[in-house]
Amino acid sequence: MPADNIKRAVQKGTGELPGEQYEEITYEGYGSGGVAVLVQVLTDNKNRTGPELRHIFEKNSGHMGTSGCVAWMFERRGLIQADAMRIKEDELLEKALDAGAADVKQVDNAFEIATAPDEMETVRQGLERAGVPVLEAQIDMVPQSTVRVDGKDAAAVLRLIEALEEQDDVQSVFSNYDIPDEVIDAISAA
Repeated sequence: MPADNIKRAVQKGTGELPGEQYEEITYEGYGSGGVAVLVQVLTDNKNRTGPELRHIFEKNSGHMGTSGCVAWMFERRGLIQADAMRIKEDELLEKALDAGAADVKQVDNAFEIATAPDEMETVRQGLERAGVPVLEAQIDMVPQSTVRVDGKDAAAVLRLIEALEEQDDVQSVFSNYDIPDEVIDAISAA
């Protein structure tokens, strides 16, 4: 391969070539069992990415929908995770509310602190100043309701989500599935 082609490919990948424009696009669709899927991508070629995502949906028992078909099922929210092993719930609740958080709940070994999207960074900084062990902070699309799936539908949904996450242009995948832990364990063991 000529050195110029390699240099051009590297420059294209790093955004150094003039004229390269990246677009943020949200694709929507449904997985097996009626599960809503929201896919956020960053691409330099939507004419390539769109068909690739459509193929992934169809190959994994789903179908891509039109803009707005599932977005209404999700709420944009700031989520901050704090280490539940290093702080007590009462202490965290007081500090989180003082910092401007909307809600606190425990999920496994972490506390999830919900905020308005535009206040997430302010709340995170307030929590860190108060000595809260913050693990992660990000803006998420949180489903307003979930769809319970079992058996073959559950396996198909997990394959779809995994395939979408592996696509190079995909930044985030959000879904409203609810799969019981024992079903996930059985699928993983198979």
